[in-house]
Amino acid sequence: MTITRKRIFISSVQKEFAQVRRDLKAFLLGDAVLRRFVSDVFLFEELPARDQRADTVYLEEVERCDIYLGIFGYEYGFEDADGVSPTEREYDHAGLHGKPRLVYVWGSDDKQRHPKMRQLVSKASNELIRRRIEDASALTAEVYASLVDYLDTSGALRVPPFDTSPCEQASLKDISRKRVEWFLDTARRERGFPLKTNTSTQALLTHLNLVHDQKPTNAALLLFGSNPQKFHRTAEIKCMHCRGTEYRRPFLSMQVYGGDLFEQANLARDFVLDRIDRAVGVRDVSITAPATYELPPDAVGEAIVNAIAHRDYHSNASVEVRLFADRLEIWNPGSLPGTLTMDSLRHDHPSVPYNPLLAESLYLARYIERVGSGTQTMIELCREAGLPEPQFEQREGFFVTTIWRDWLTPEILAGMNLNERQVKAVKHAKMTGRITNALYREITGVSDSTALREIRQLTHLGILQKVGDTGQSAYYVVAKAKPLSSGLD
Repeated sequence: MTITRKRIFISSVQKEFAQVRRDLKAFLLGDAVLRRFVSDVFLFEELPARDQRADTVYLEEVERCDIYLGIFGYEYGFEDADGVSPTEREYDHAGLHGKPRLVYVWGSDDKQRHPKMRQLVSKASNELIRRRIEDASALTAEVYASLVDYLDTSGALRVPPFDTSPCEQASLKDISRKRVEWFLDTARRERGFPLKTNTSTQALLTHLNLVHDQKPTNAALLLFGSNPQKFHRTAEIKCMHCRGTEYRRPFLSMQVYGGDLFEQANLARDFVLDRIDRAVGVRDVSITAPATYELPPDAVGEAIVNAIAHRDYHSNASVEVRLFADRLEIWNPGSLPGTLTMDSLRHDHPSVPYNPLLAESLYLARYIERVGSGTQTMIELCREAGLPEPQFEQREGFFVTTIWRDWLTPEILAGMNLNERQVKAVKHAKMTGRITNALYREITGVSDSTALREIRQLTHLGILQKVGDTGQSAYYVVAKAKPLSSGLD
């Protein structure tokens, strides 16, 4: 079957939604399913300069599009000689030419809207179905659900995406009412979610686009199911505590966690925190003594939830959490969206969630923050803890996140064939943050030439890294991560 790809026109007040418009375009062109059906996304601000009136250009682009997508916020925007904004002109023009119109109303405080925008929202409400959204995460989920429904209804989708597909073997009886009530209470407290705790299960799932023809979707079962693994066996997390730095059996410990995604995230995070070093402070502020973990707990949790939200659930593989002596690895079946690169994960980048409906509920329960910021959060937390930046890579069909520990453990140092002086110098550098040639001589009692030779050996092994030029200003610090080709394994 030949797929006719669609052109989407995004309409809104440009200034009010500048970043939202760019992020939404990146999502539409990067999503694993939608990018097969979307040929282009039109943003007026990306047009090159033309010797043509602006109002003529944008109305021509509306005529060329296949789907009109409107975001109506609080501002009305520039008004022409007739007192009408480009946003309203575009909306009317799309209707005049019979274009499918998807409208999303941003925010719930209608009193704060420009009077003419209130009139436009009212007009759209009378002419078609529109959805209210509160933030970019909700917008992504709603646009995704709307477009998938449009493509399914038009016959373009042979197989709907995993998270929107109904689970034919399941019914609403397979949804845990206890988990639904917990979610409603949590989402109201954390994000100001509008539905009350006594909202019915079906009403909640309908609001979150997680029910289809009275059947819960796959995403509904993973989030709120009493026994999700009854329907999706590999939707679980395998946690392994490995001996040393290599992945090999027997493991020090291993656990497989099922249940809903919230349970899995909690249990996998606790598995890691229970097996890493923890320093307990003094009770000088409260009756509870503060604990400092060697890995930032929030970075560990972020990495695990990212894997849960972005994994490919069509894969027979599971998410794996592997704890080594020198690092934590989280293996996620799947790959990066086509519009993102490994390098872009370290900077501001658009939100392209692999499973938007899962990501939205995890966001509402504050298991993740603003979608698209998770990798940067991990980087910042590790920097603050004095650890190296996490590593992101694609390996054998998995997206792998590595968070480095203090890799120079006594076990590893003992296997490096270092002499006592070198071990003593490394411990000094770990404690004080640096070591110089003069300090090496002072704490070991060796000559200048011996100190230089032994420091060079440590540098060659990748244990120490030189900072600064030659001379008295130069010093050495412990490398934050084991070198990839050090021969230390």
